[in-house]
Amino acid sequence: MSIDQGNKITKKHDPEYSLEAVPASASERRGFLTMFAIMVSFTFFAASMNFGATMGKNLNFNNFVLAILFGGIILSIYTGLLAFIGQRTGLSMDLLAQRAFGKVGSFLPSAMVSFTQIGWVGVGIGMFAIPVSGVTGLPVWLWVIIFGVAMTGTAYFGLKGLTVMGTISVPLITILGFYSIAHAAGQVGGFFRVFENPAGGLSLLTAIGLVVGTFVSGGTATPNFVRFSKTTKIAVICTVAAFFIGNSLMFLFGAVGGAYTGEGDIFDVLIAMGLLVPAVLVLGANIWTTNDNAIYTAGLGLSNITKVRKKPMTLVSGVIATAASIWLFNNFIGWLNFLSATLPPVGVILVLDYFLNKKNYEADAEPKSVVNIWAVVGVILGALVANFLQFGIAPINAMLVSAICYLTGNSISKTRKQET
Repeated sequence: MSIDQGNKITKKHDPEYSLEAVPASASERRGFLTMFAIMVSFTFFAASMNFGATMGKNLNFNNFVLAILFGGIILSIYTGLLAFIGQRTGLSMDLLAQRAFGKVGSFLPSAMVSFTQIGWVGVGIGMFAIPVSGVTGLPVWLWVIIFGVAMTGTAYFGLKGLTVMGTISVPLITILGFYSIAHAAGQVGGFFRVFENPAGGLSLLTAIGLVVGTFVSGGTATPNFVRFSKTTKIAVICTVAAFFIGNSLMFLFGAVGGAYTGEGDIFDVLIAMGLLVPAVLVLGANIWTTNDNAIYTAGLGLSNITKVRKKPMTLVSGVIATAASIWLFNNFIGWLNFLSATLPPVGVILVLDYFLNKKNYEADAEPKSVVNIWAVVGVILGALVANFLQFGIAPINAMLVSAICYLTGNSISKTRKQET
């Protein structure tokens, strides 16, 4: 705390704006290159490469391209809308949730996102530590500590840390990814021959669902980063490019390696190609660039619940994820997939509420409700449908059901207000 010339107590400036909107005139507002590095590195996700390897083994080239195209369009629309809202309002996902879900109701999406992101960070640490320990001979616990501290550190320093990591990792992963493609194509006599003999174990609809489902939960946190963009145009372009181009590259790198080697894990793919050092670098950079964003997101979510600024909550998130990483990796992936399906309904409700109630998002507006029951019910119903309806594309099913529930409830509430 500090005392200004008028003897009024003022709060210490928080450059991460954990509990308030980023002002349009703030010096922390960033340009295209910074936001592009952050958003692309966010989508450079090891799991996308792993699912890409699965798709490469089971799809012909045409169906692979169609799955990437349609899945990328869906992701781009979803995250592009959230980017638009995040930049226009300057609000994080959790502060947007205060408007849509109510002050107390926002604890539900904040807890869901924080818990899920901490879980995935722990799994990511295990995904790196276990195989790297196997090839280096060093104990798993040592790699867990090194990697956990490193990722928590970049997240702790906020956008500066995320920018540095993104600037380093994006070119590195891109170069090594294209090298792996060239290597595989050279061994089999051409790029298209990699896809000549698919196992055929995936339908096109299932493949589209994999593309969307792999990163739609992470995409829900888009406002956390693009709220720092100088313009709406920068926010939307960087986000759409990241989720359409960046995420598609991850699937392509994984698919070519998976189709060529028959391996389902990108680390094993690169090892099978004789690329030990690149395998460690790609695996580490891929997981790191996503996990530091996830720790950042978890810190903001816990900040909304506890009202403690983001930096301490980032440390809490990183410590929990690191300490529990091996247990999470071995026991919790199924539950995390279940929880990840609950997040697309959150994003859809944020988008709908913004366009239906824009006055609630003006600079001087405060959250009006304690709990918006229709928003809460919409998320719950959407999550149940996503996890238990065995038809169509799970994230799309969840978003449709939650949207219908929310719109219906919003209409009922307005009708009652008019009657009274």
